[in-house]
This record gives sequence, C-alpha cells and structure tokens, in this order.
Amino acid sequence: MKTVLVYSGGMDSTTLLYKLLAEGDTVLCLSFDYGQRHKKELLAARKICKKLKDAGEKVTHEIVDIKAIKGLMGGSSLTSKVAVPKGHYEDKNMKSTVVPNRNMVFLSLAIAAAVSRKFNRVAIAVHSGDHAIYPDCRPEFIKKMRAVSLVANYEKIDVYAPFLNISKAKIAKVGTKLGVPVEDTWTCYNGLKKPCEKCGACVEREEALKRC
Repeated sequence: MKTVLVYSGGMDSTTLLYKLLAEGDTVLCLSFDYGQRHKKELLAARKICKKLKDAGEKVTHEIVDIKAIKGLMGGSSLTSKVAVPKGHYEDKNMKSTVVPNRNMVFLSLAIAAAVSRKFNRVAIAVHSGDHAIYPDCRPEFIKKMRAVSLVANYEKIDVYAPFLNISKAKIAKVGTKLGVPVEDTWTCYNGLKKPCEKCGACVEREEALKRC
C-alpha cells in the first residue's frame, strides 16, 4: 500500500505514520505551512521523517507552502492575531482555534498528490477527542470526504482515518507499543520555545500520556 499522510508532526499523526510503516506502507508525508503560528510542528515533522528515512524506512517528507491562502483562512487563533485560549478541547472558548475548512483543504491537496504520484490512499489522524470542537474531524465529514474522493478523479483514492472513533489516550497507547518518539513531536498551539502546557492541545496531550 502507498499512502499519502497529512502530517503535522504532532503525537497523533506521528503515531499514524509509525502504524502505516509497521504495516508495510510506503508513505509520503505532506506537512502544510499555512501561516500557522506554531510553525515548530513543521520542524518536528522534518526531524522525525529524517530519522525514519535514515533508519531505512520507506518514508519521504515534503512541506507544502500554502501561506498565500492564509487570508482566506483567517479569524482563527492559529492564523490571526487572536489569543490562543487556555483550557480543554471541550471548552467553548476553544472554538477560536478552528481554522476555516483546513482539513478539507489538506485532504484535497493530499488526494491530488495521491492521484498524480500513483498512491492508493490518503490518511489523516483525526480522533474522537477532536469531535467536540472541530467539525472537519467528525465522522460525517470524513465519510463525505471519502465518498467525494472516490468520484473526484478517474483514480479512486480512499480516505483512511483509523483513529476516527478512538480517544487520544488510546492513540498514546498505540504509540507506546510502536516506539513513537513522543519527545520529538510538537503539539502546542503557541509557537514558543517550550510547550505552554495550558492550551487545549497541551492539556489533552498531557491527559492522554498520563493514561497511557
């Protein structure tokens, strides 16, 4: 199987990357620079992929520059001058971290790459913990994107989201079994030297790792 992975460099997508490689896939990791304030995730993605490739794994990595569309995806605390909220993903104030249409854009570009490079499917690491706040991480969205992907081109590209209905804590457990270097991943929404440990992404990550 040849899979294009929407890859952020965070714990979830890195766990999915390790899962795909463990299952024998050839993986093209696509990371997107969309003008996000937490660009450290791109550095994390590059570092992890380089280590894997140097170890002989079937992985390649590309950072796709789509900053030109940042103005079309504004209003979010991840792309605009809006403070990143503190708290849990289930808190209403976390809605400010929603980036308009982000996963549809990412998946569309990943599908295009899969078609042009003759890959079989695209993969994305959305999970149940994302459902409360992010509409483009919910089962109905993934189901419809899969349906559209199968008819949008001559080639039928599947949308694979194996973590869709499990928690981040379960993802952390999978990652532990696969030997995912969690210390190399980046989750924090703030582009600081160290994780802030207060934003929703940091809080949920810490909770997941404690339950691991």
